[in-house]
Amino acid sequence: MTNRIKTFPAFKVILLIFTGLNIVPGCDQKVSGPTLTNGQEIIISGYLGDRIDQCIQKRIKAQDMDEFIDPFLHRTETRYWQTEFWGKWFTSAVAAYEYSGDEELKQKIDTAFKKLIATQTADGYIGNYADTAHLAHWDIWGRKYTLLGLISYHKLTGDTESLEAVKKLLDFTMSEVGPGMADINLTGNYRGMPSSSILEPVVLLYNITQEKKYLDFARYIVENWESPAGPKLVSNAINEVPVAERFPVNNPDQWWSWHNGQKAYEMMSCYEGLIEFYRATGEEIYLQAVEAAVKNIIDTEINICGSGASVECWYHGKKNQANQAMQTMETCVTMTWMKFLLNLYKTTDKTEYIDQFEISLYNALLSSIHPNGHTFAKYTPLCGFREEGDPQPGMKYLHCCMANGPRALMLIPSAAYTNRDDLITLNLYTQSRVKMKVNDSDVVLEQTTDYPKSGKVTIQVDPSKEHAFTLKLRIPSWCREYELMVNHEAVKSIADSGYVILNRTWSAGDKVILTLDMHPRVIESPDGSGNFAAVMRGPVVLTRDNRYSPEVDTDELVRPELNREGELELIEAPDQKGTWMLFNAKFTVGSFQEGNKGRGVTLTLCDFASAGNGWGPASRYRVWLPQVFDPRVK
Repeated sequence: MTNRIKTFPAFKVILLIFTGLNIVPGCDQKVSGPTLTNGQEIIISGYLGDRIDQCIQKRIKAQDMDEFIDPFLHRTETRYWQTEFWGKWFTSAVAAYEYSGDEELKQKIDTAFKKLIATQTADGYIGNYADTAHLAHWDIWGRKYTLLGLISYHKLTGDTESLEAVKKLLDFTMSEVGPGMADINLTGNYRGMPSSSILEPVVLLYNITQEKKYLDFARYIVENWESPAGPKLVSNAINEVPVAERFPVNNPDQWWSWHNGQKAYEMMSCYEGLIEFYRATGEEIYLQAVEAAVKNIIDTEINICGSGASVECWYHGKKNQANQAMQTMETCVTMTWMKFLLNLYKTTDKTEYIDQFEISLYNALLSSIHPNGHTFAKYTPLCGFREEGDPQPGMKYLHCCMANGPRALMLIPSAAYTNRDDLITLNLYTQSRVKMKVNDSDVVLEQTTDYPKSGKVTIQVDPSKEHAFTLKLRIPSWCREYELMVNHEAVKSIADSGYVILNRTWSAGDKVILTLDMHPRVIESPDGSGNFAAVMRGPVVLTRDNRYSPEVDTDELVRPELNREGELELIEAPDQKGTWMLFNAKFTVGSFQEGNKGRGVTLTLCDFASAGNGWGPASRYRVWLPQVFDPRVK
């Protein structure tokens, strides 16, 4: 066995496009997926599969189409963002159809497309802003989501009408914005970042058409960021300016204005466009800027549950996360962060981005989904309870996170496995089955696992014929030890860049068993105060919820009791109240200890995704556990 694999320039990597089958909870019938290139298929079952299926049935398919079409029929808006909802829903619906092959959903997608383009004016505009208010506030932002939706339809169907609609809308936009016209940095809010995020569909359209005018417009956007009015997204990243210190505002009246350069969601959306610009041009400075920005976000903003921001802006949130921040962990931020990470992984092959993606998935994202899948929370605090957000802006039911949350969930199939030539990579461990082409052979991989409840993953490899290829298995950064067996024989391997590499000739029925060490970790709050501690096991944050161990208040001082090895011992507890994971652990309660002795208790912790899933004060929870202050310890 060799640990060598052929490497490829990151921006030339062609990754697997996933399609597949869908298992609807309570339904034994399997629905065939659509036929796409090479007939690749994926089925995700188990806990993640149930969440995906619920979301498709209860949120994506159940959406009232007229609610997001109606704004396009009335071009009177001057301020708000109603036109983002169609594109957000539409891109999630296309991804859901690619995954599930649900023909009923496809019909809804077709209808939504036809209803939207029927609103396009003769000059190409699709939107709801009055003629006198074009380019104000969220107008170009809404056009961006419309473009992304139409491009996804063209990629799905090959339809030329959608491509022509994209070109007409973008050509019209270029007649209003650009050299000699309006400065894109001065349109909309937040130093033009919402408007500038149109960069992503501009480059995607260039990739399809190869028309130079679109690449020229993309270059105008990127280079104009460095103008006096621009958000300096490239130079600030290269110069390591923290994202929370980019044009900060101290006046609350300017928080929701052009002056604020800290807006998290919109900033990341611009960097996503910069990834696409790098892929199209190969100009390394832009990849360097993106990676520097992501490193700063990880180092200074992303909290233990894999998301961040307060009042939708960066705020040095990593060190401040044990404090109860206002309006934290917006689901739009979580979704954009996960999409950003996945796109960057697909560009660089660096496993640290998938490590971050996984933590966001199992904590921030899954916690935001209502137990029956019909909605998403707008904010998900680390301490408090969950509730539905109010409709916005003037919509009957929708708010931005309800439209964005499904997009994050539908990233999972494309993140779980990737392949190219003679290399298959497993990034996410989940009960699943995938069929893909490896060179000229069909290969089926089937995972049997309840990960991350346990660390054991069994992978059956079934090539259509005996075939030599490389299998890469991700070893998460939190994993201290792992065991690997192939056909019941132990394999000694050292993880290289976050992966173990199996390079061999595979036969039908070959089995790989990977066992990851799921040791619990007690983590001190990043502010260094020692005032708070949290518990993680594998990628999952464990949480106090007042439904479990109610005899000790959720806000009481509780110190984890460590064993001789310095670890907290967890014992799996019986399931109750529909909770995914429950563990018992020993703690010392209160501040009344004398002679170093305190009141020892056993408390039950649950996974963060299950904490607060009663969606109300009856299931109040806390991640960061307050610790007793001892003035004797400096």
